[in-house]
Amino acid sequence: MYYIVKHQTIIALALVPALGIGLWQTRLSGQEPTLPEIEVRPPATDQAPPVGQSDIETSGIETPFTGQDSTTGAIDPTPQPSAASQNASFPSLSEQLFGGTMSNPTGLNSVFRSESDLFETPRLGTIVDRDELDRRQASTVYRALQNEVGVMLQQTGNGQLSPFIRGLTGQQILILVDGIRMNTSILRPGPNQYAATIDPGSIDRIEVIRGAESALWGSDAIGGVINVVTRSADPLRGDYASPHFSQFYSTAEASSYTRTGFSGWYGATGFTGGVSYLDVGRLDRGGDLGRQPGTDYQQYAGDLKLQRMLTENHLLTVAMQHFEQEDLKRSDRYLPFVLGPASDGSVPTQRPTVFDPQQRDLLYGRLEGLLPEDAVLADLYSVTLSGMRTKEASVVDRYSGNDPAAVVTRREIGEFDDWGWGTTLSFVKDMHDYGKLTYGTDYYSESIDAERVEINNPNSPGATPSVTDPQYPNDSEADRVGVYASWHVALTDRLDATTSLRYENINVSATPNFDTIGPTYFERSYQDWIASVGLGYKLTDEVRLVGGYYEGFRAPTIDDLTANKTFLQNNQSTPLVGNLDVEPEHSKTYEVGLKFNDDRLRLQLTEFWTDFDSFINRETIGGSRFLTNQEAYIHGTELASEYLLTRNLALYGNFYYTYGTITSNDDPISRIPPMQGTLGVRLTEPCRRSYVDVYTWMVDRADRYSESNLSDVRFIAGGTPGYATLNVRMGRSFGTANQHQVSLSLENLTDKYYRVLGSGVDGAGFNAVFGYQYTL
Repeated sequence: MYYIVKHQTIIALALVPALGIGLWQTRLSGQEPTLPEIEVRPPATDQAPPVGQSDIETSGIETPFTGQDSTTGAIDPTPQPSAASQNASFPSLSEQLFGGTMSNPTGLNSVFRSESDLFETPRLGTIVDRDELDRRQASTVYRALQNEVGVMLQQTGNGQLSPFIRGLTGQQILILVDGIRMNTSILRPGPNQYAATIDPGSIDRIEVIRGAESALWGSDAIGGVINVVTRSADPLRGDYASPHFSQFYSTAEASSYTRTGFSGWYGATGFTGGVSYLDVGRLDRGGDLGRQPGTDYQQYAGDLKLQRMLTENHLLTVAMQHFEQEDLKRSDRYLPFVLGPASDGSVPTQRPTVFDPQQRDLLYGRLEGLLPEDAVLADLYSVTLSGMRTKEASVVDRYSGNDPAAVVTRREIGEFDDWGWGTTLSFVKDMHDYGKLTYGTDYYSESIDAERVEINNPNSPGATPSVTDPQYPNDSEADRVGVYASWHVALTDRLDATTSLRYENINVSATPNFDTIGPTYFERSYQDWIASVGLGYKLTDEVRLVGGYYEGFRAPTIDDLTANKTFLQNNQSTPLVGNLDVEPEHSKTYEVGLKFNDDRLRLQLTEFWTDFDSFINRETIGGSRFLTNQEAYIHGTELASEYLLTRNLALYGNFYYTYGTITSNDDPISRIPPMQGTLGVRLTEPCRRSYVDVYTWMVDRADRYSESNLSDVRFIAGGTPGYATLNVRMGRSFGTANQHQVSLSLENLTDKYYRVLGSGVDGAGFNAVFGYQYTL
């Protein structure tokens, strides 16, 4: 399948005469540039009119689709039927596309760095679109990603989020925003909070792939990749200006989320943006446990995106995002949660920790488009220049004990600022019978400013702060550069392959205060070649066998080599000279799977095996916890399916199982998710954008703890119990243009107590979520 020309988004731009974007598709087809004809016909009866237009207004314009030859990339001007019938309620695998939106018209900034669909790609992927986000009443990224196949969501504190994919998280999962790396060198091993620092109201879709993709994206992309694509204006509507308003209220959290936004298009210019505010109270847990202390916080965010057609073939995008959380607590260090006890019988001392602010900023400019038809090296291009900032300020109070008379014996006040910038260049060339070549380069650089003071007996008269070592050295720097190429080619009429290759170089430097030799400057460089091969074999038009070999790579970070911080509830890590000898992580993943896609059944099934010949783990040697390279493996099964009982009624479900062991010491890999899945039935009525969704979330017991989990109170002693919750979602639009949407979710109807494995926040008890949205 060949990037933009098949997509409604780009072809729809031809309806805006000022843009002249119709040239994009005609030049690729070798025809003389002309605008496509506009055919007038009644809309399909099961498709809802676009929000903001009445039934009469939408009875006119339909844009033609442009097909293509999937083996050569040549464009066929006749429409091509999909493997499954189009259905507005339940799109088939072949109708769910990576790339090809107005936020990513060239496809070069999608999770696959090219345009593809769920059926054609050999990987197990999912796309959470805006309609699904609205059904989930996504007031947080946790709600946006909840219950995705193969994705477990851990929270050390409410308002924090660490996705697990294939048993891996933190530094071993890559998160992108509009194709720009969100991962930095301050990501901690294991769970960390930064995936939560995105306003869900700004999201257009979330693209998720499971398994290593380091050959495309470089370091960190071992367990999987998540690409958050933000909203853009819709030129399909012609010239317009539209306000948006969303309001959600959750009873379990006593939380209120409000977002006011706007979008519009005029002439050759589009704009979209918004501001939001979330106020969260203490979480009401299942059973009779009441509300959990240390789970309340506030956050606000703002975003703006401007898009301009510079010429008929070139689109400029400038976007900014600001996100900030205040009074964000690390919930597992508060009473009574900290009392545990842990599996080894230990009871940590309370150490309340507050992050204020937890902040992320992103500013980027992107130029993309179609090159002249006589260009030899590429047909499409995308160039991005970005600037990023991650700021974290924290206050940690160390108490003398856990009894009511305990006092604060020391207060630590710290802050670090991670400033970075990056650039990405990507290109696509159609080589006809020789397939499609995607290639490019990316560069990211960051530097850290950090400081920390401590105050002994801070409540005593005359207590004064003294400077101490910050969480990271104040002169920390890191940069990475990579060059990649990906070649997709049809080997036969039934067999196609995608081969990717990347070279990556990473540099890290800092002056930490080492445990034995004091402050010492160091530099480290890490290089690697990473490769992958994905195969797809078409048994029939509805059935594909898929498989592949995918390498993963992760270089040690500033956090790995220099962090001076607390971990678990009471432990402290300091920079160790011996950690400078640790080598990068390397993994090899083998996959085999099946995809089925017809007018009723849509199914993705994958079996995977990942071998680590270099797995970075912590090992206690002489009383100190050193980073060491060990051998390990992870294997598992993932299944996602949907069966249409009628055109608007479907059964759906997912299932995944993961098992992992560090073979060097025969210890389970920490935090491997328990077996779990969902099963539900959904009824929809597209004309009124109404739905009723009943589903259950089922999770098995988890008692296979690693040695490092035994002293952690987030892991329930004796094993984390299994659980199942029963949930109902419903919603409906009304108004002359369906501009009003009301929604209601009833979650955990039986008020079941549960805890996601390794979380510092217990699961919500019965929760009613009320929603109202207005879109003109």
